[in-house]
Amino acid sequence: MKVQILGMGCMKCKTLERNARDAVESLALDAEIEKVSDPVAIAEMGVMMTPALAIDGKVMSAGKVLSKEQIERFLK
Repeated sequence: MKVQILGMGCMKCKTLERNARDAVESLALDAEIEKVSDPVAIAEMGVMMTPALAIDGKVMSAGKVLSKEQIERFLK
C-alpha cells in the first residue's frame, strides 16, 4: 500500500502527514508513506487544494486535514 501526502510543506500538510503515519502505525499496516511536494505532480493528480491524501494513487481527500480516525477508515 502506498499513502501519499500532497502539499508544499505547510503546517496543515505536516499535520496530515503525522496523522497518516499514526493511522498506519495504529493499524499495523505495511505501507509506504510518500510526501509529494512538486506542484506539477500534485496538479497531475487533479488536486487543486492542499493538503491532500492519496492511497494507491487515488485521491481520497483534498483541501483539509483529516484526523487519524478518518484516515484509518480509508485504510481499512
